[in-house]
Parts: sequence; structure tokens; C-alpha cells
Amino acid sequence: MLKLDKICREANVMLILARSYGLTGIVRVSVKEHTVIESKPDHFLDDLRLNNPWPELKRFADTIDVSVEDHVAHKHTPYIIILVKMAEEWTKAHGGHLPSTRDEKKEFKEFIKARMVALDEDNYKEAIEASFKVFASQGINSDLQQLISDGCTEVNSSSSDFWVMVAALKEFITNEGSGEAPLEGSIPDMTSSTELYVNLQKVYQAKAESDFLVIWQRVRDILKKIGRDPDSISKTMIRNFCKNSRKLKVCRCRLIEDEFRNPSPSELLKYLNNDDYSVATGFYILLRAVDRFAANYNSFPGQFDWEMDEDISRLKTTAVGLLSDLGCSGSAVTEDLINEMCRFGASELHAVAAFIGGIASQEVIKLITRQFVPMSGTFVFNGIDQKSQVLVL
Repeated sequence: MLKLDKICREANVMLILARSYGLTGIVRVSVKEHTVIESKPDHFLDDLRLNNPWPELKRFADTIDVSVEDHVAHKHTPYIIILVKMAEEWTKAHGGHLPSTRDEKKEFKEFIKARMVALDEDNYKEAIEASFKVFASQGINSDLQQLISDGCTEVNSSSSDFWVMVAALKEFITNEGSGEAPLEGSIPDMTSSTELYVNLQKVYQAKAESDFLVIWQRVRDILKKIGRDPDSISKTMIRNFCKNSRKLKVCRCRLIEDEFRNPSPSELLKYLNNDDYSVATGFYILLRAVDRFAANYNSFPGQFDWEMDEDISRLKTTAVGLLSDLGCSGSAVTEDLINEMCRFGASELHAVAAFIGGIASQEVIKLITRQFVPMSGTFVFNGIDQKSQVLVL
């Protein structure tokens, strides 16, 4: 396994290790670097810029009177416009500051609620529910800041397309973006008149297109500078990159040999002493211990019934020795888990193998399609308690 991992790293080949052993199993992804544009996070704040509207959005909001006496028009004003205008009013009355404390945020919601003229105004209810989007910090998140600060943004002729685009993104954020990433350009569904919704959508799309064109030109300039064809990265790819620029991910996995030879004792102890992770960590240790056992005794523990009692004692000694080598002297794996590992007898159960294979297949699809983020550690399946954990060591 260690040899194969080294060979794959040198050849820049992605490797996934999957192992089924009794009622446990592991999956481990090993890649030197894997870049993801479409990470598709489960929860991510809409890119609406409510607390930092660009000039065109502000001008559009200024054309709409949220105090209009026409009841139909009042209850069909999009909540985005309501929040942009309410945030502007609030900052004018509070020295240019947005709500920050719990009391201020509560007061801001009441501030919006006071503008309702009827109980059936769903747009104002949506504005109150979405008010937290106004409180979001301006600028880029810490993950993106870390990404554009990566040494790989100093690109050369051998840099990947991804890092060339990140280099362009870095320039954009510093210059045209004024600290912001390119706008995504989409807006969520909301209560609104069709005309206002479509016009608002056009404002967002126009800004997104403008940002894309700047990035596209910067990518071309960088490619020319490093001696590559300025058209070698397609507009479609750059457009998709811009749309997902706030959600970019880079995965770099440790060599498995590094994990085996130089683990973090503090992390290992943290997992061993955590009730939620202790069984999974125990299985992780024991799966390594059974290989050491097999190297020493030419068989896996529990393979032969008549050696069961002796194997339990041997495996316990092997596990204690392994933990000591990993810098966790004094720690131990529970007797119950050691007995279970011996009872497994290195068998491979169909149901467990199928489950582990399914998890591995899912990771393969992530890597091939470059969508979603692969696991960053070792996935451990605990078939005894029907639980799964990912350990990052």
C-alpha cells in the first residue's frame, strides 16, 4: 500500500484505498493535489451584496418607493430591494454602521416589520427572515483568502488552468472587485411582481457578466505573460469558475507513509478520548495492528479457532506496541474491540464490502467529475454500532 501510494504520487495518479474487514472497513483518498471548482456546499449564503450594493443595484433600488401607498405594489416589492433600502436607512441613522449586536439585529427586524401595512405582505416576512444576509461580513471568506494566498498563484508555463484562473481572481479581488469576488449573478425565488423580479435579475446578471469579462481578460493576459496560448482556457470554463469563485476548494492529502510514520499524537489521543470517535479510532488502530500481527505470525488474528485465545493476547500486545510507536504510550484499545477483531478472523462480509465499495465509488465520482469535495481523511465504518466517522490524522 505504501509503495503503491508513492508510485501514484510520482506519476500524479489519484489513488483510493478501500478495505473491508469483518464488520469494519476503511476508505482513504490519496492525491497530491485535487482542485474543485464546483464544490456544491450544502449551505452557502446567497451572493446578494445587500450590505455592499454596487452602483447599478443602488440606482435600481432608488427607483422603487418602498413607502408607496398602492397596496398591491407595496406587497410585491422584492425583499432584496426592501433590505438594500432598509440597510441604507439604518446606516445613515447609526453612524454608517450595520447591526452587529444581538439587540441591534432584533431592532433591525422590528425596523422592517414596522414598514408592513398589512398582515398578508409575504415580501416583508421574507425580508425579516432574510435579514441575517445583511449582517454578513463584506469581502471574501477565510477559505478563499487562504486560496489566493497560496504559493501556486505565482504561475508559470506549467501551472494548471485552475491556478491561472485563481491568479486572475486574486488580481480582480485586489483591483476591480474592491475586496469582493466576482458576483454569481443569480437571485433566489421571492414574492415579487414579474416585472420587478425580471428587472432585478437583469441587474444581477449584468454585474456578473461584467465581472466575468474582467476576469476573462486577466486570464488571457496572464496566459500571454507565461508564454501560453491566450485562448487555451475556454470562456465556458472561466464563466463557470467565476460563478463558483467563492466556493473553490483545493485538496492536498498526506502521503499514507507520512500518516503512518509521523501521525499527530495529539490528534490521535483526542479521537481516542472522544466518545463519538473512540470506536472508529479503535478500529483504525486495530486494522493497522492486524497487518503488523500478520507480518509477525504469518496469519491474521482469529483465522484459526484453536488459536483464538492466544491471538487475542497477541493482538492486544501488538496494538499496545503500535500505539506506543505512534506516540500514544499509556493508551489502549478496549478489550471488546480486540475480541471483535479476532472474531472477524479477516473475513470479508458481502454487506460490509458492498457498503465500503459504495463509499469508494462515490469518492471516485467526485474525483473524476471534479464536483463536490472528496474526504480529507480516513473514512472508518463501524458496523457494530452502524456509524461512520472520518479521521484526519
